Amino acid sequence: MPLKAFRGPKVWLWRWRRNPLRRRADVLEAWVVLGAWLLTVLAGVAAGLVAARSVEHGLAQERADWRPVVARVVGRAPGTSPAHGHSSAGERVWAKVRWTVADGSAHTGQVRVRPGGKAGTPVTVWTDPQGRLVGRPTSVSEAAFRGALIGCLVGVGAAAVPFVGGLALRGRLERRRMNAWDTEWARLGPQWGGWSDHGRRSG
Repeated sequence: MPLKAFRGPKVWLWRWRRNPLRRRADVLEAWVVLGAWLLTVLAGVAAGLVAARSVEHGLAQERADWRPVVARVVGRAPGTSPAHGHSSAGERVWAKVRWTVADGSAHTGQVRVRPGGKAGTPVTVWTDPQGRLVGRPTSVSEAAFRGALIGCLVGVGAAAVPFVGGLALRGRLERRRMNAWDTEWARLGPQWGGWSDHGRRSG
């Protein structure tokens, strides 16, 4: 009967303990498992930290470079002003605005403003160093949260590579070990049976 049928309960760290049944393949499998776990932890932590710091650095650069600029609505904004009771105070509509950057050049773009605003109504917008419209930069706490979230995702993805590779290699080594045990059992099993029969005949 193959030895696969005689698997008992798992004993932790048995490959590291000295015993007559331990083979070179068992020691190799132990080192593979240890190496896979170390690579999983190191790759996950390193990739996560690098990604988090990169995200936080990029967002900090945006906070340093992006500047608020006062733009003016071009023409009348669509819709009706909330003062006339036909729209809510939080409603926003798209309208064309114009602003001037530090070098004196004028720029135009579409932003969301209150409906019904008159031409020339001031609107605060954010621009990059080239004067292009950008969103409001993230705060320090928002950047830290976003960096931590992206770092965790990147870390998990990076850790999955050595983890899955280690599992695959360990499974292959285990199959080879079990096949070797089956081969030896097929060779030695009949001899054990013969010895048992001989002992009964001698008795």
